[in-house]
Amino acid sequence: MNPRLYDGASATIRLLMRTLWRARAFGTANVPLDGPVIVACNHVSYLDPPGMGCFAPRRLAFMAKRELFAIPLLGAGIRAVGAFPVDRTGSPLAAIKASLAVLRAGGAVGIFPEGTRNRDGSVRPQTGVALLAAMAAAPVVPACILGSERALRFPAIKVGFGPPLRLPPGRKATHDDLAKFTDEIMAAIAALAEKIGADS
Repeated sequence: MNPRLYDGASATIRLLMRTLWRARAFGTANVPLDGPVIVACNHVSYLDPPGMGCFAPRRLAFMAKRELFAIPLLGAGIRAVGAFPVDRTGSPLAAIKASLAVLRAGGAVGIFPEGTRNRDGSVRPQTGVALLAAMAAAPVVPACILGSERALRFPAIKVGFGPPLRLPPGRKATHDDLAKFTDEIMAAIAALAEKIGADS
């Protein structure tokens, strides 16, 4: 990650978000400013990674589908700001290793638990976020972005961050633990969306 490029891009996107979409952020104080953390967000639009990331109070390294890295300029640009590829149809091992490297270095990773855009709620979340949280002993901050699915109509967009969630300490997480924690994360994202959606 190129910190200067990341910060410059983030400031530019934040200005655009506030100008074009009247974007507002809620709960940024819930994101720990140091130490490993995973920020898990809903996903309904291509605008979500930059739109949510620019309001996070620290730099986030995002997983992104590997096809994006093959696009000229875009691939180089997102790699420069810390994104790393995930193969959604093959082995996720490389993406898991890249995520763990960021977290074990005390960094922050941004992830969309559904693994793809999910406008109608039909995509089941994957347990990868919970697995990473267990392997890196990292808290998970639930996050949401509202309005981005209608971005071309320039609605008011809201971005929210909730209190960190943690797996029970002191023992190795089982498959059942990971499934339950995934459900807990998604429930927290839904509750956060309802809360900030009702906030005027």
